[in-house]
Amino acid sequence: MSFTVLAINPGSTSTKVAIYDGEDLRFEEEIRHSHDELREFQTILDQLPFRKEVIVRTLHSKEFQLSELDAIVGRGGLLRPLKGGTYKVTEKMKADLRMGVSGQHASNLGGLIAAELGEGYEIPIYIVDPVVVDELEPVARISGHKNYEKMSIFHALNHKATARKVARELNKTYETSRFIIAHLGGGISVAAHMNGLAIDVNNALGGEGPFSPERAGTLPLSAFLDACFDQQHSKDELNKQLIGEGGVVSYLGTTDMREVEQMIASGDEYAALIFDAMALQVSKEIASLSVHFGGNLDAIILTGGLARSASFVSKVSERTNFISKVIVSPGEDEMKALNEGAQRILVGEESVREY
Repeated sequence: MSFTVLAINPGSTSTKVAIYDGEDLRFEEEIRHSHDELREFQTILDQLPFRKEVIVRTLHSKEFQLSELDAIVGRGGLLRPLKGGTYKVTEKMKADLRMGVSGQHASNLGGLIAAELGEGYEIPIYIVDPVVVDELEPVARISGHKNYEKMSIFHALNHKATARKVARELNKTYETSRFIIAHLGGGISVAAHMNGLAIDVNNALGGEGPFSPERAGTLPLSAFLDACFDQQHSKDELNKQLIGEGGVVSYLGTTDMREVEQMIASGDEYAALIFDAMALQVSKEIASLSVHFGGNLDAIILTGGLARSASFVSKVSERTNFISKVIVSPGEDEMKALNEGAQRILVGEESVREY
């Protein structure tokens, strides 16, 4: 059977909408939102009617009726920690999304908009693998001080979709595979995936792991602690040093790695140093996770936007291919991953989870 699914992905400055018939994409639209449009809203939650109306207008322009749908799936937001999978949107989930129980982000609107659009149609409403997927082994939660437990916040949607894709290519299932996956994008997350679970991963939003185009990753704590108390920086300013103004942009003034590669091609030795350092840190993170597998690893997988850079991939591969073969699966298709999560439930391949 072919099931028709509406996928919704609210981002910081855009809203993506797609309709799928089974695995086939009927259409996809990305609606950009200007700063002037969004600054009218005091909170993320205040944007909900605006974003919903944008989606309704887009569907109307495509002459698509909500009555044609078998399900709606929204991008998962910052909920409480949960296992990976596809979840039914419930009243409890909606309350936590409205509250921003783990933080405020536009992705919190995904499940809420999906639920409102589905009212009156008696169709299931889902989210899939939100960033708060937490499958850490108990030993991986220990940080070094009892007051600070490690948290799992990473690009779970793309990690798990890519893991399933590569597993199929290897004639395996995700649940029987052993991968180290590095999502290389504006943020970088590197995870050990063992038998369908991400058992260890850096908190890609909380100051852990490799630095990235816009995030600082793990910093020297003593120096950062001094900055916290030197009274020259507010908490918001320090947060921006970690996320948004950290990593490559702090060194080179850009988050666009294509621009960095152009700088290197023009002979900029400092840009080459920063580029190499980021590749080294990703490689070290991969190597550190390899201890989970005792030499029994199916593949190292490089994914995300930066996996399109042949130069960056080459630098990471050269440093890590002694551990296992390196498979490159560039880019990320969040809309496809959302649809696949819903379709697995609709065809009975998986059971829906309760939040």
